[in-house]
Amino acid sequence: MEAILLGIYAFFVWLIFFKFKWLPWNIVSQVITITLPIVGLTMLILLLNIVAPSSHDIRVINYVVPINPPVRGLVTEVPIEPNQPIKKGEVLFKVDPTPYEIMVRNCEAQIAQLKVQLLTAEANSRNLQESLKGATGQKDAIESKLKLSRLRMQQYKELAETGAGNKFDHEQAQADVQNLEGQLASTVAAESQAKEKLGARTPEGEQDEIANVKAQIARADAQLADAKWELSQTTYYAPANGTVVALTLRPGAMAVPLPMSPAMNFIEDEQWILAIYHQNEVRKIKPGQEAEVAFEMYPGRIVKCKVDSIMWATALGQLPIGTMNPAGGVAPVPPNCLAVRLLPDARDKDIFLAAGAHGAGAVFTDSGHAIQILRKVLVRVSAKLDWLILKMH
Repeated sequence: MEAILLGIYAFFVWLIFFKFKWLPWNIVSQVITITLPIVGLTMLILLLNIVAPSSHDIRVINYVVPINPPVRGLVTEVPIEPNQPIKKGEVLFKVDPTPYEIMVRNCEAQIAQLKVQLLTAEANSRNLQESLKGATGQKDAIESKLKLSRLRMQQYKELAETGAGNKFDHEQAQADVQNLEGQLASTVAAESQAKEKLGARTPEGEQDEIANVKAQIARADAQLADAKWELSQTTYYAPANGTVVALTLRPGAMAVPLPMSPAMNFIEDEQWILAIYHQNEVRKIKPGQEAEVAFEMYPGRIVKCKVDSIMWATALGQLPIGTMNPAGGVAPVPPNCLAVRLLPDARDKDIFLAAGAHGAGAVFTDSGHAIQILRKVLVRVSAKLDWLILKMH
């Protein structure tokens, strides 16, 4: 831009002093002629750094996603080609699903077996209640018999002592009492055991055996879900619209989930346009302001943009405290500089820009409208001159 202004100024100096000779070319006029552009350009540059800061380092970058297979297995299919457009959801590669299908069937069989155990546990719980009722009834009957046997034993004892009864009957009555006492103790133990089993319940009120089987079923369901997820990961789909580069997978290769060695790199179509500015040039830049950029891959064309945001954090603001801290950012940024993200606007919204495209441009702040208009005119003239120069070559 400065060269264009100097060229225009030199043209008028030639017309005034040499072509038409309206003014004499002496020491005074020479000093004034040389001093004016120096002072004027200096003031213009200082003002432009505030009202319309320019950048000669505008980069186009893309997200690069390292693709690692989430499961281990033998690669059976790679239906894509590198450096070709890929739509979101298209298959990138497939891994042999046989081991994971077997795991799914094994988990399903385990769940079916546990459901049968749950039915058995529920039946046992119902039987246990009936057993408790039977033990309680049997205990009551034995207690009644025991009471009657003790009464007869006492009667036989009194008859035997008076000589009116048989001593053998008394001894038989004693044996019957002892037998019934043993039966009563066994029945009381069975009743207590049934009560203990029925009393063993979870805080939710479920019997322990049933709760245990249900917990095993829940664990098996989780294992089945994990097996199904692993089975679904044997087919890997494109996470977005983009292009695959550095493709190393081939059918027959072993896919291993190793983050340090990706199987391929996926470059998304979503792009960032970053304008690199010195720190003193971003004071007046705000989101939503207008910007114009000229890219080298589109000579003579001005791309309209809007300021999206300013990346205030840089790698220089990070200290490796306690561990290694890699440099942040998506591309190296010169020291003492900040990046401003631009978004194509209006008719240039869908413009194709190759990853790594380079350009130059300016952001027009909210102050200095007259200088901004001059800046826009000069940017357009500069872009047209670049196009003419390339065409001449």
